[in-house]
Amino acid sequence: MIAAESTASLIQSVDWVAVAPPTIVAVVGLVVLVADLFLSERNKHLLGWISLTGLVAAGLFLLPLTGSGAGRSTFCLSGPRATACSYTVDEFTLVIQLLVIGGALLTALLSLTALKDARNADKELPEGEYWFLLLSSAAGAALLPASRDLATLVVALEVASLPAFALVGLKRGDKRSSEAALKFFLSSVTATAVTLLGVSFVYAATGTMHLTELGEKLGNVDGQLDTLAQTGVVLTLVGFAFKVAAVPFHFWVPDTYVGAPLPVAAYLSVVGKAVGFTGLILVTVVAFPEYADVWGPALAALAALTMTIGNVAALRQQPTRAYSAVRLLAWSSVGQAGYLLVPIAAAGYADRHTDVLETTGATVAYALMYAAVNLGAFAVAALVGRTQKLNRVSDYRGLYAKSPLSALVLAFFLLCLAGLPPGIIGLFAKVTVFSTAVDAGLGWLAVVMAANVVIALYYYLQWTALLFRAPAGEPAKHHVPAPLTAAIAVTAVLGVALSGAPQLVLQFAEHGVR
Repeated sequence: MIAAESTASLIQSVDWVAVAPPTIVAVVGLVVLVADLFLSERNKHLLGWISLTGLVAAGLFLLPLTGSGAGRSTFCLSGPRATACSYTVDEFTLVIQLLVIGGALLTALLSLTALKDARNADKELPEGEYWFLLLSSAAGAALLPASRDLATLVVALEVASLPAFALVGLKRGDKRSSEAALKFFLSSVTATAVTLLGVSFVYAATGTMHLTELGEKLGNVDGQLDTLAQTGVVLTLVGFAFKVAAVPFHFWVPDTYVGAPLPVAAYLSVVGKAVGFTGLILVTVVAFPEYADVWGPALAALAALTMTIGNVAALRQQPTRAYSAVRLLAWSSVGQAGYLLVPIAAAGYADRHTDVLETTGATVAYALMYAAVNLGAFAVAALVGRTQKLNRVSDYRGLYAKSPLSALVLAFFLLCLAGLPPGIIGLFAKVTVFSTAVDAGLGWLAVVMAANVVIALYYYLQWTALLFRAPAGEPAKHHVPAPLTAAIAVTAVLGVALSGAPQLVLQFAEHGVR
């Protein structure tokens, strides 16, 4: 009887409104999986619209949580530790969930066209499994920013990752897809094992997994356990460094992006990174602030290596090589990850709480900019890939003559990534990140970043110039399906609007982090 009352009390304590966004995405994923059993091949396309509707519904459920609805927690401990909760919805959670659900929504729009093309070409790309896996991964990604203990954090990370392995290898009979999925899986499993070992060390040293309690207890660790705690902190960060494709955990990125269906590559480049950086912010700033002298310099070194290797590798891509456009975007995403790491590293050198908020807010602001323009670049790549199966950079020559709006939009996205006008939002984001490094006393890192921005200008401008050169042959008009048109239009409008008022992104991000 007592056990039953305790169980009832536990069930009643769940805040269903707070957990609604990831729950809706997960439930719709199950609905799609079951519906796939009953729909005929002719009606499989309905699964995509069901998924799209579910993501929109999950996004709408963020609205009741804004303003006074933020700051809600559930799955909390009882008694004197009642402030330690496993799931918390605050402004930071809502900003990242908006990024994740928005990114998944745009990926779904790209997927509708990709799956239709595969269906018309009689290629095996099972739609039911595809939508179920995409929604499952998105549910885990939406859960992660609300996680406030290491166990929930790792579970959310794996729920976001495991379906992604299958998505990468979903193109049956494609050798590149299988190899990419295997490489992605093996490297991720290794990183997860290392992370779990680190979490166990941290738990052994402190006796708790809740992030807020870790922030307090790590400052009072017994001297004999200090080395164990430091080792645990470093090992825990390894898994998140893999998710953000930081060097030397980046080697899976190019082959994975090329082998995966293009919408999946776009999803990994944005939502996958959002998951990694969110986890990194939570474990460093919330759980491990007492060991800032350990993770601060480590992340600064990782940032410098990541942006340098990513940009140099992108610079070396041959325009006529098969899939060079996707490879260039892949290496570009590695370089961009280096910029995203800079503010988190700077947080390790911050003296005041407000300084930490400002630096981590810069990472979130940069991530929001990157999500919009990078998904837009992948959307145009998906458009070109419909007629140019090898998707080489050289295939984009004369795109302006074939599809003027698509060429102008892609040029705008590339200039945003390069940080040049009229892509003001990209320039603003880079200046903000640069300022955090200077303010934290990391002058050498600011110099490395400036050098990498110059390196990146070459390949971004080279690709941009190619769009407006005379085409090699008679230009063929591109037919743009409605879902693909919507994805390109939404990202273009976001990029232009944010370039008109770039300070709004930083204010929004900093308010969320606060």
